[in-house]
Amino acid sequence: MQDKVPALEVRNLTITVPNGQSARVSVVRDVSFTVASGGTVGLVGESGSGKTMTSLAIMGLLPPGVRVDGGEILLGGEDLLKKTPREMRRIRGRRLSMVLQDPMTALDPSFTIRSQLSEPLRQYRKLGGAALDSAMVTALERVQLSAAKERLAQYPHQLSGGMRQRVVSAVALAGEPSLLIADEPTSALDVTTQARYLQMLRELQQSTGFALLLIAHDLLVVRHMCQHVVVMYASEVVEHGPADAVFAAPQHPYTRALLGSMPVPGETEWLESIEGQIPDVTEKIDGCRFGPRCAFVRDVCRTSEPALTPRGDNREARCWGTAEGGWVEL
Repeated sequence: MQDKVPALEVRNLTITVPNGQSARVSVVRDVSFTVASGGTVGLVGESGSGKTMTSLAIMGLLPPGVRVDGGEILLGGEDLLKKTPREMRRIRGRRLSMVLQDPMTALDPSFTIRSQLSEPLRQYRKLGGAALDSAMVTALERVQLSAAKERLAQYPHQLSGGMRQRVVSAVALAGEPSLLIADEPTSALDVTTQARYLQMLRELQQSTGFALLLIAHDLLVVRHMCQHVVVMYASEVVEHGPADAVFAAPQHPYTRALLGSMPVPGETEWLESIEGQIPDVTEKIDGCRFGPRCAFVRDVCRTSEPALTPRGDNREARCWGTAEGGWVEL
């Protein structure tokens, strides 16, 4: 029975920020998704959709003034929102870890790789002496970093971007967590390095069995890596489902527009663009949040917000036009 417990369950998560002296507004609203043990889920959407804020809430690292005002975050069945700060410090690194998108800000430029990698190994695995030295080399070799022993004496600026991201991954995985959150881990890498890093991450996941929550705006990365996709827009989930089904037949116009703007190797057709900008979620929004940018918008979209409704086969979408009896052809 224990094996059936998901690595992560986010249930109806709402995150608010102050807006004025007493009012608060939601920057993440009623978000739910599940990451199966050993599985991979992609959390996608434009900047400002609430992806990173969701991940910071899971880590218990929300900025000052930002708070969770509803929902549950279950790690292996335990609600992280009920943990004290001291308990969360014990969980981070051991059971839950995160890879940030910019390795130059994730690593301290004034310390060697040895100094930064040895800390989690000492803290989480209680290693020291020769065992620590051996574990550091093994950790770097596991992320396929060449000349691992020599890298320990180097500083972050002496490594390439791809090498730095591998070091960040080694640090994140040092405590052998059951869930790894990767927030735009390839955004600072060139295409070739990106592909190598993603392949390395997939091989590591297969060998160690950790679950992966991949946050990205690049749908090609998500399609390559993930079994399930959660699409966010303006603080809400607008669609989620198995990756193959979502990519084959998107149920929300926003997902469809994102896929239309994605280049397809070997094809020379013009890419679609999404006119306008994501709305300011701190202001009142009437109707569907994607309505002002949607090519299929109708009057009901401008006045009434659709609910996230089942679309069969573990799928849900938030759209009047693609619901039963709607006017958008799928």
